[in-house]
Amino acid sequence: MQGLIRLVYFAGILASTYASASVIWDGRVPFNVTNADLDTSTGPFLTVVKGSENATHYNHLLGHSKIPTPLWNEGLLQLVPREQVISVSIDNSSVFIPGGGLPQFGFRRTDLIAAVNGEHTELITRMEQNTTVFHFSIQKNDLHPLNYSHEYQIVFIEPNDGSHVFGIQLGSPFTDPTGPLPDPNAHSFKVLDHALNVLFSTPFTSNTWHNFAVEVDWNARTLAVWYSEDAELLRLVKAATPNPTTALGPDGQGDFHIALLKLPIVNPADSPADQGDVVHHGIQEGTTEGLFYSGVFVESAEPQGVSKGFGIRGTA
Repeated sequence: MQGLIRLVYFAGILASTYASASVIWDGRVPFNVTNADLDTSTGPFLTVVKGSENATHYNHLLGHSKIPTPLWNEGLLQLVPREQVISVSIDNSSVFIPGGGLPQFGFRRTDLIAAVNGEHTELITRMEQNTTVFHFSIQKNDLHPLNYSHEYQIVFIEPNDGSHVFGIQLGSPFTDPTGPLPDPNAHSFKVLDHALNVLFSTPFTSNTWHNFAVEVDWNARTLAVWYSEDAELLRLVKAATPNPTTALGPDGQGDFHIALLKLPIVNPADSPADQGDVVHHGIQEGTTEGLFYSGVFVESAEPQGVSKGFGIRGTA
């Protein structure tokens, strides 16, 4: 009987954590969302930024077959995890054609955009005011590894000008002309500000959930970074730092992307002009590559600070 009481107690803690009033948007995919919903952007993600195949060719909800980050699932993780891990992948068909634009042959990309049943415009205004925190956990897909000679942009907020309020980068940063490959820090996460300065870096190790929270003060234009591994509570690894090159107001706001965007390597056979056109030209191998995501949500940091894990909130 005591074991049952303890189980119910932990279930109550988890339910209250997930129902927190501070959560503005929740991308921790519940089990009533199916893979078929991904094709219609039903649920927490807009799935239109992809290649020519259906969204479920590139994204998969893994049900109970893979355990999510324990950071939001402590106590009942093995019995009743509260979310599904989502697999995001690219292959040689992952060429996105933006509306009214040219095919992005330089990229291979699959993006999941924060939304509520396809609506994302109004969500931006709610997520991106005052001080908000963008949570996400990432794990390697060792069956479909990345090619670290390339640059990967995997999490970012993208205003209309194509810049990133902040970004998470893996691999070797794109250069023209191409430098030595892979870059010495290619196997590490880099958290970048709007001007592409590295705020925090840490190795991307296998069989580990890497938990991030990026705290954005939209009025003061600062960024702070929180990080942990697996079940460790998030800790502040970069205190609030100016991010002054971002625009204030709507011009500095944009969609929140959970993605796998692979940049090319310069093709020596291209013209000098085309060699610098990273979006439309360059070398891509066309292999299948992937990442796993869980623990994705956005919360207000006011007035109780950042969620550090297991319902604990506060400041450093």
